[in-house]
Amino acid sequence: MKYKRVTEGRFISRPNRFIAYVEIDGATETVHVKNTGRCRELLIEGCRVYLSVSDNPLRKTKYDLIAVVKERENLPPLLINMDSQIPNDVCGEWLKKGLLFSKDAKIKREYTYKSSRFDFYVEDKERKIFLEVKGCTLENEGVASFPDAPTERGVKHIKELISAIEDGYEAYVFFVVQMQGMSVMQPNDITHKAFGDALREAHKSGVKILAYECAVFPDEIVIDKEIRVNLDT
Repeated sequence: MKYKRVTEGRFISRPNRFIAYVEIDGATETVHVKNTGRCRELLIEGCRVYLSVSDNPLRKTKYDLIAVVKERENLPPLLINMDSQIPNDVCGEWLKKGLLFSKDAKIKREYTYKSSRFDFYVEDKERKIFLEVKGCTLENEGVASFPDAPTERGVKHIKELISAIEDGYEAYVFFVVQMQGMSVMQPNDITHKAFGDALREAHKSGVKILAYECAVFPDEIVIDKEIRVNLDT
């Protein structure tokens, strides 16, 4: 997934979930943050950020904050895409390559099942599959974790995937790790153990848990390779 126009800036502050103040070319701009999560470990005053430039002249904000450079002690800086709207697009592009299902598989987005709307529904010959995507931006010393905040919606989706397995479907949870160089992906039990417990229950029920890290550039993000998932408590 490639962004059309990207510029660099320095993060100043974030007065609420939706906007931030960023210094761009010496001027302070109000920008839209494409991630409503807390991101406190990422958006630190003075950090380098990347912003996509909107083509819509009627928008209140000209820029969307899409990526951040995380400075790490004893480790190289890490470029993290924090656009929460991009993981589904990145996953969709990757699925069409036939790397998980066949190239002839029929892929539908935003498919309603019972009381949930899953990100993808796939029909691959006789196989009928639901796939739920989770974007991951939380990192600690090369370990990726999800979630960065409690997510009751995420727990609900996982329980519905278990129900889909019981109804004869296949089911996947697909973590799009929006950074590169991770050694492992694991549930963040400290922040929301209920999500980790639901993920472990899903694994035991036959839901396939996958994590793929991404090659991230200021103007692009693409799925790179699979990484190990650790479900131990």
